[in-house]
Amino acid sequence: MSDSLSLWNLILNASWLAQLVMLSLFLISVMSWVIIVQKWIIISDAEKEVFSFEKRFWSGMDLSQLYRDGSTKQKNNTSMIGMENLFRSGFKEFTRLRQQPGIESDAVMEGAGRAMRVALAREEKVLERHLPILATVASVSVYLGLFGTVWGIMNTFVSLSNQSQASLAVVAPGIADALLATEMGLFAAIPAAIAYNRYAAKVDSIIHSYMTFTDEFSSILHRQAHTRRIEE
Repeated sequence: MSDSLSLWNLILNASWLAQLVMLSLFLISVMSWVIIVQKWIIISDAEKEVFSFEKRFWSGMDLSQLYRDGSTKQKNNTSMIGMENLFRSGFKEFTRLRQQPGIESDAVMEGAGRAMRVALAREEKVLERHLPILATVASVSVYLGLFGTVWGIMNTFVSLSNQSQASLAVVAPGIADALLATEMGLFAAIPAAIAYNRYAAKVDSIIHSYMTFTDEFSSILHRQAHTRRIEE
């Protein structure tokens, strides 16, 4: 590639609008990569937490002890996410309501279920946060790059009207400049689209695991609530 068609020269010699489009695409690409890395960390931690907590929960450990272990981790400033938050929210509300005299078992279960639904909504919000931005980048970047390309080609043809003789040397820089905008648009859009599709599938799988656990844990609490009611 000659010096006149080098990447840096193409950017410097582009029109102000084309440069603005390229700058916007560059910033969008940087932002999307930051989100991609952040979401990878969050989703990976959530997947590990599902496996780890389910293993402890179904190991036969006493539920009260499992709750106390979580409280100890909180005192040590250890962050808790995902399924353990669902468990702690439901078990805390279940224990609080069951200690109230004269309360019906159905009311206890309703309170515990409501607490877990609220916790589930919070976890779902954390997992899905910024995913719509990736979807927007994937769809908009291509059109933004195409806009820069059309603008560059239009300027090239306009400049040809002032030339007595058209040649490849005259139109090549303008065409290359225009195509660079499309290339940058694809560079921003493709990783965002791949990341969004992959992360959206993983988030759906994790949320499904949360909902399944909520149903199973509710069944356990239901048995405990009604067993105590019968004993009384």
